[in-house]
Amino acid sequence: MKGRSTTQRIASVFGWARWGQHIAIVATYAACYHLTLTLSFPQWMLTAGVRLACLFLLPVRFWPALVLGEALPLLETSIMGAPDFGVPWAILQALPMVVLWIPLMKPLRRRAPVYDANGRVRMSVILWATLGTSIITALSTTLRLVLALRHTPGKWPGIVASDYFFAYLLGAYLGALTLTPMILALHERLRALGGQPLTPGVIWRSPLLRDMSWWALPALAALAWAALATHDDEVRLAAQWALLSPVVVLAWRHGWHGTAVGGMVASVALAITAQGLLDPATIRVQVFLALTLSVSLWLGARATRRSRSLTAAISRER
Repeated sequence: MKGRSTTQRIASVFGWARWGQHIAIVATYAACYHLTLTLSFPQWMLTAGVRLACLFLLPVRFWPALVLGEALPLLETSIMGAPDFGVPWAILQALPMVVLWIPLMKPLRRRAPVYDANGRVRMSVILWATLGTSIITALSTTLRLVLALRHTPGKWPGIVASDYFFAYLLGAYLGALTLTPMILALHERLRALGGQPLTPGVIWRSPLLRDMSWWALPALAALAWAALATHDDEVRLAAQWALLSPVVVLAWRHGWHGTAVGGMVASVALAITAQGLLDPATIRVQVFLALTLSVSLWLGARATRRSRSLTAAISRER
């Protein structure tokens, strides 16, 4: 007992437990950020989804850990690219995007928390935050592109910065909607277990998981294969548009959780079938997918709130 109390006093003096949490978050976030950064491209920035979910779920005291976790992968990129793109670009490139998001997200979380007093998600807050952070991302990323182009005038004559602004705006918005709602839905379902262990039986009893396994995933995989295998642009475009149908069905059957999971898979499938960067046909489908996800998430959350309110009212009457 004496040894344990001494150890606890030493830990409290040096704050190992507190700093250990920060170090764990830095390492985990840096790994997730690097992975999503590798998979991202201008009109599909998965990094936005990881960043926004962390800013919603983590307490504000852990946000410096997010800054450090994002800065580590960026620092290497900025140093390596400085000779080719210039020092001004390197300085801005080394600035973590989360630093630019925090002035928007901190007052938003203070005035409009993502969960209401009853623990229900405020989807309007998520969508407004997604739009606001996407605009910030598009402005910052376009400025980096302008600085790189000015460093070597005439080297990339085909690149017009204004064209990329809208691609970056779409990429950040769709990237956030690809991951953030899914992460929040998973977080909400884990909270609903109330301490119950997450066993394979509990997972398999989920109607949403069964729908995903039995028909949604096979349908999305078949449509993605059709889009990749064909040499006919019209067939490929038709298959890409058809990727939206499972999302609508899942939204109708499972509310915003269905939209979140189905939207993530459909967004991945759509990104896989894109024909190079800034493919105009794919971008049009991605724009419609972003609108579909926004409307479905908002309507699904409203339906869930009304359903729970009605159930609570009936329970009180009994």
